[in-house]
Amino acid sequence: MAIHGVDKHEYSGLYPCRLPVWWGFYGKVGLHPRLNGISGKNVVLRIEKRFNRIERIMAKMFRAPKEVRRPLDVKNSMLWQLCDGSRSFEDICTILDSLYHEDISPVIDRTAAGINLLKSKNLMTLLSESFNGKWAIEPGITPNNQTLKPLDNDLGITTGEE
Repeated sequence: MAIHGVDKHEYSGLYPCRLPVWWGFYGKVGLHPRLNGISGKNVVLRIEKRFNRIERIMAKMFRAPKEVRRPLDVKNSMLWQLCDGSRSFEDICTILDSLYHEDISPVIDRTAAGINLLKSKNLMTLLSESFNGKWAIEPGITPNNQTLKPLDNDLGITTGEE
């Protein structure tokens, strides 16, 4: 099913792709397409906090957490999982439209807004060709520029599709 106007969008022909960040799953399996690597679970991102000298002193004093956990809602979790660099913007819009119908209408604008939000936080990029595996985009992998401690099992965050 073709979506009217998707081929005229500025992201047409581009491949949204996650950038290196630790991510995992939480919650129950929800609505999802029968595609390899798409679980239907919600996604949580873990990002190491970077402090300057004064912030580091304050963080020690107040025992501030050393990482930010950013849980994504249902639709953004699905968008995150679909944006693996192998699907074009048009493909992602079509899949999201078939899953959420009028809940995500207008699908082109909502999908682009989600991608723009993730881009603004340096969590996603747009590629001109399909992703070639240049960096790690799988769940549970800590990027080279971060040091994250192992997760507490009581949090219910997993890195697989179990």
